[in-house]
Amino acid sequence: MSLNVLVIGAGMGGLSAALAFQQQGHHVTVMERVEEMRPVGAAISLWSNGVKVMHKLGLGTAIERLSGDMQRMRYLSHDGHLLSDFSLAPLYEDVKQRACPIARAALQQTLFEAVGAEHIKLGQHCVDYTSDARGVTAIFADGREVEADLLVVADGTHSRLRNKIVGRAVERQYVGYVNWNVRVPASNALAPLDSWDQYVGEGKRVSLMPMGTGGNSEGQEEFYCFFDVPLPADTPNDPARYTEELREHFAGWARPVQALIEHVDPARMARVEIHDIAPLETLTSNRVALLGDAAHGMAPDLGQGGCQAMEDAWVLAQAVQQALEKTPVVEEALRQALETYDVARVERVGEIVARARTRAEMIHGHTPALTQAWYAELGQEDGQGVREGIRKTILGGPLG
Repeated sequence: MSLNVLVIGAGMGGLSAALAFQQQGHHVTVMERVEEMRPVGAAISLWSNGVKVMHKLGLGTAIERLSGDMQRMRYLSHDGHLLSDFSLAPLYEDVKQRACPIARAALQQTLFEAVGAEHIKLGQHCVDYTSDARGVTAIFADGREVEADLLVVADGTHSRLRNKIVGRAVERQYVGYVNWNVRVPASNALAPLDSWDQYVGEGKRVSLMPMGTGGNSEGQEEFYCFFDVPLPADTPNDPARYTEELREHFAGWARPVQALIEHVDPARMARVEIHDIAPLETLTSNRVALLGDAAHGMAPDLGQGGCQAMEDAWVLAQAVQQALEKTPVVEEALRQALETYDVARVERVGEIVARARTRAEMIHGHTPALTQAWYAELGQEDGQGVREGIRKTILGGPLG
């Protein structure tokens, strides 16, 4: 049985869901508010659970080709003293898939092309919906209405439709720090080409992660770099001052950090005040599913935002397919499928949102004593503890 599925939002979650439903033979249309696709942020640290979904959707080989080969992790103190250095190979062997840090532009373009431009309509701003036993109707800012069997809401952290789905106002919460992120040409002078290096100190962090060649057309290996600084909310965001700001915030830090700051092109940099939303009690309403950042906007400190959107997409599509195989009545099948999706995802994503918030507070000095204790632990870390935490997150996903 073929359904008419309408997806709101052409980000990673929306496009993953569209592709999953297409592969099951459903008719899918994606509506995206922006007139032109411009990925927000330089890259994404796509961990193994997300890559496994991409393989199921037929894109894993392309993702691996475009991504960085991250084989090690190193933590260094702010002045450059090595705290820990360990291989990720045991983790990859356990979970049977390596991580694939990748340019957001490359990932989004790969998904976009797989779904097909003819199925994606830009400049379409969905502002409301109605639903009943017969179907769901999406209402757009220009007054147009589009009917479907199932509405998938993946319109991002500022979701216009989230409040209606969950039945209450949902406010974004400031996590307490600002993140500057950018990509730069990879160089051994900055960090080993196969290592994720993180400098930590003073409640701040600087990260360099190999992200492959997908961010440019020259085949140049690049690092995905970010700078985290705990700051009050609503501080001025002036691109002309990015370099000056970073010099001020990281004065006295290690030589590679200083070199990185001077390598940065402010015109290619994003400055983001990090927010999340508290875990939601439901992700569905009648004939409507919420997924991705709209459902579980989280701090990036576990690197799971995009991975969880991909998991959402896979779980939702599988739930719908299995329900349709059990009952030929569309209304009842979708009721069962959305219930299955809710049970599978609410606890999973809620736990990761909470863990990401806790980790963000530890890294960024929310409780100074805990942050200092973490620095001390890093000096004794042999990799087992870090790998085990990541392993549990990956294996807790729908594909193991």
